[in-house]
Amino acid sequence: MTSIGPFADPTEVAAWIDAGRPVVLADLSVGADAERLRPGVVAVDLETVCADPPEPVLGRHPLPSPERFAAELGALGIGPDSIVIAYDDLRGLKAGRLVWMLRVLGRDAALLDGGAAAAAAAGLATDPPTPTTCPVVPWPADELVDADAVVAHVAAGGRLLDARAPERYRGETEPLDAVAGHIPGAENQPFTDTMDTDGRLLDDAALGARLGAFGADTVASCGSGVSACQLILAVERATGGRPRLYVGSWSGWSTEPGRPIATGPDPTP
Repeated sequence: MTSIGPFADPTEVAAWIDAGRPVVLADLSVGADAERLRPGVVAVDLETVCADPPEPVLGRHPLPSPERFAAELGALGIGPDSIVIAYDDLRGLKAGRLVWMLRVLGRDAALLDGGAAAAAAAGLATDPPTPTTCPVVPWPADELVDADAVVAHVAAGGRLLDARAPERYRGETEPLDAVAGHIPGAENQPFTDTMDTDGRLLDDAALGARLGAFGADTVASCGSGVSACQLILAVERATGGRPRLYVGSWSGWSTEPGRPIATGPDPTP
């Protein structure tokens, strides 16, 4: 179990750093590199650290093997006792994936509220982490579902959330995958709707009003199992329950022959 919540305020993180806690700041922003990073912040590439190469059915961002993920973490200086605070300049789209991956393994990790802009405004910086050994932990089966499990879940009346933008959900446009639409039975809950215009998480009352009906009995999906992770973290913050992730999401579902496709604003037209 993790000892911190799924989101962290910059002031809170600054206090942890000042107190000498083992905080690792991870930047998943577009173009993050050594020249633009603040002292001690590590640049994390989603494609190489948080995913394997794309495959039909498995989707555009399959999970890496536990062995490779552990090796990537260790090379970044992230060990089993690290407190990872991740952020990006995409409203948590990429950083949420890293935070979710760590939290389901029982590691302390949180998404920085406000993203890269908030990190810069707070002047967050740490001593540079040094490479370490990170133990290999298998991906927990009870946090994940595949396409067949999604079908069974929906058939049993379970809630399935689609974190993509409404126009992609409705099938009006599809910039990344070959087929447009959504999984029959999925409800559209864009991950961006959990934040205000400044990219800060909604207050607890507003977040509860939006996500209070969801919890550990919910399944979350998106385009490729990335942005859905931010939504999972938001549900966890709102209700204490963590939805399961369909990693393949639309990019996996839409490449598997025979899977039905829905379009329009309703879960199942």
